[in-house]
Amino acid sequence: MHTGKQRQQGISLVGLIVLLAVGGFVAVLALKIVPTYTEYRAIQNAIVSAKAGGGTVLQMQKSFDASATVGYISAINGKDLIISRGENGETEISFAYEKKIPLIGPASLLLEYEGSTAKHGMSKADQ
Repeated sequence: MHTGKQRQQGISLVGLIVLLAVGGFVAVLALKIVPTYTEYRAIQNAIVSAKAGGGTVLQMQKSFDASATVGYISAINGKDLIISRGENGETEISFAYEKKIPLIGPASLLLEYEGSTAKHGMSKADQ
């Protein structure tokens, strides 16, 4: 025999709905952000390859464009790269771009990507 009220444990229906809504929003956001980050990593790899190939500025831009075609990079092209000589006389390639992801109605998410082949990782625009 039970001598008192037994307290129920668990999640309520309203709590479950809220949890599913938040989880769904996070999942949709992740599905929109992951491809832009993947493209950013492909750009990083492409500038490293272009730098390793060496040559003139035009040759490095063409090398990047070839990697961009293979890697499905559409955010920037070879002409958007900043190619300069570093402090040690070595060629450095950097880039910066923004990616706007529409969310709901007028709300959107702005991601700012930048990178460089420089060891310290700062682009020329940061200096």
